[in-house]
Amino acid sequence: MGSRDVLLRRGDYIWGSFVKPERVDGYVVGVNPADRIDVLGRFPFSEGSVDDAVGAAMRGFVLWRQCSLSQRVQAVRKYRDALSKQQAHFARLISREVGKPVWEARQEVLAALRAVDLILEDGLALLESRVLDEKEARSDYIPRGVVGILSPYNDPLYVPTLHIAASLVAGNTVVFKPSKFAPAVGQGVAELMDRCRLPRGVFNLVQGSGGTIGQRLATHPGVDVLLFTGSFPTAMAIRRATFERPELPSLYQCGGKGCAIVTNSADLDRAVYEVMVGAFLTTGQRHSSTGRVIVTEGVFDKFVEQLCKRSAKLSVAHPDDPDAFMGPLISENLRTRYRRYGRALVQRGHTQLLDMGMPEVAGHRGFYANPAIYWVNWQNGHAFLNEEPPGPNLLVYRVENWEEGVALHNQLVYRTSAAVFADPSDPSLDQIVSRLKTGAVNVNRGTIGSSLRLPNVGLGRSSNGIPGGLELLKFLSTPRAKLVESRPFDPSATVPGVHWVEASPDEDAVQTIAPEMG
Repeated sequence: MGSRDVLLRRGDYIWGSFVKPERVDGYVVGVNPADRIDVLGRFPFSEGSVDDAVGAAMRGFVLWRQCSLSQRVQAVRKYRDALSKQQAHFARLISREVGKPVWEARQEVLAALRAVDLILEDGLALLESRVLDEKEARSDYIPRGVVGILSPYNDPLYVPTLHIAASLVAGNTVVFKPSKFAPAVGQGVAELMDRCRLPRGVFNLVQGSGGTIGQRLATHPGVDVLLFTGSFPTAMAIRRATFERPELPSLYQCGGKGCAIVTNSADLDRAVYEVMVGAFLTTGQRHSSTGRVIVTEGVFDKFVEQLCKRSAKLSVAHPDDPDAFMGPLISENLRTRYRRYGRALVQRGHTQLLDMGMPEVAGHRGFYANPAIYWVNWQNGHAFLNEEPPGPNLLVYRVENWEEGVALHNQLVYRTSAAVFADPSDPSLDQIVSRLKTGAVNVNRGTIGSSLRLPNVGLGRSSNGIPGGLELLKFLSTPRAKLVESRPFDPSATVPGVHWVEASPDEDAVQTIAPEMG
C-alpha cells in the first residue's frame, strides 16, 4: 500500500461475502489526519445493511452455537495467524488512518496478537463447566447470541480484535461496526475474517457513522449483547434509546482519562516520565491517558519544572518520521475542542504552564497539536473535575499532602485508573492505594498500563461496572444450571396433600361408615 493509495472499498461484510449497499444513505470518508489531502476512500453505508447483518448473525448462530469449543478456538487462531503475517501492513494502515506514529502502530498490532493469545491460553478456563459431587448437578456457560460491537478510533485494531475473538470463542456471532474514523482498518479486520472460512453469518461488518448505523445496531431487537467503547455522552444516548430493553447485557467502556498522584517520596525522574508519556502518547487520545496529576507541595515545584521542560522537547511530527512521539489528533473538531478547553481554563483563573501553540509540520496539513499543561487552582470554584481533558491537555493540581490528594481524586467524575508515585517503602503507600476510589491502581507506573488477565472496571462515568479483559468471556456467556434426577419415581415420597396413591375400595367403605359408627 502506497502512502497515498486509495483503498478498494469493498462495502459491508454480510453472510460470508463483501456486499455494497443497494441504497446508500451516506458515506464515511477515510482521511489521513496527518495529511488531510491523503484520502483513503469514501465508504458507503446503509441503514438497511444493519438489518441484513443482524439477520445473518441470527441465522449463523444456529450453527455456530453447536460447534465445539475446539472448533471455535481453531477459527480464532486462524485469524491470529493471518494477522501475524500482515503485521507490517496493518501497522501502516493504522498509522495512515488514525495518525499514530508507525512505531506505536506496530505496538498496537502486537497488543492485538497478544490479546488473542491470552484468550486462547488463559481465557478458556473461564468457560469450563462446573460439576458438583453428585454428578447430576452442573452449570455450563452457553453463548448469548448476536453480539453488537461498536469500536473506537484510538485503538482501531486492538479493541475489535479483543472483542471479536472473545465473542467467537464464547460461541456468539458478531456484527461489528468500526469507528467512522477507521473504516479501512475495520475492512481489514473483515478481510482477515474472510480468510478464516467461518460458517456464513458468524462474522459481519457494517460501515457507517455512529449517529445512524451505530445507533441502529445498538437498538436492534436482534442484538443479544452490546459491547461499546467510546464517549460517555454516546453511551448515555444508547442507554436512553434502549431504555425499554433493560434485559440487554451491555458493556460501556467510556474511559474519561486517568489521574496520577505524585507524593513527596516519589522518584521524580520516573514520575515525570510516566506522567508525560501517559498524558501525551497517542496525542492524549487514549481513554486511559493521564488527564490530571495531583502533586504534593513538597515536590510540586521540582516536578512541574521537570515536567514542562521534558514535555516541551517531545517531537510532534508526521507519523512516518522515526523520531515522532506524537502524531496528529483524529480530526479538526477534536483540535478545536482542545483549544477551547485551554482557553476556558485560563478564563476561569488557572495558570498556563506550557502551551507552544499549534505546530507546523513541513509538507503536511494535518490536525497537529502540541502538549499543553495547566496549573489548576482547584479551590477557586472551577476545579475542572467533571470533564475529560480533550487531546494532549494535562491538568496539574497542588495539594498539601497525600490525604488531600486522595480526597481530591475521589471527587473526579471519571476514575478509570490511577497511578501512584511513591517510594515502595513509604509507610503511607498502602493507605493511599486502599483509599483511592478507582478501577485500577498502578504503583510507579503510568495510567495507560493494564493487564488483560486482571478484571479492570472503570468507576464513576468510566464504565457501567462490568469488567473487561478476559472476564469478557463470562459476560459474553450466560451460566446455565442443570439438575438431573436419575432415581425411579417413589410414590411414597410425595409431599402432603397430593393424594398421589388412590385409596382401595375397602378403605373407601370404612371411611364412609366410620362417622356413623362414631
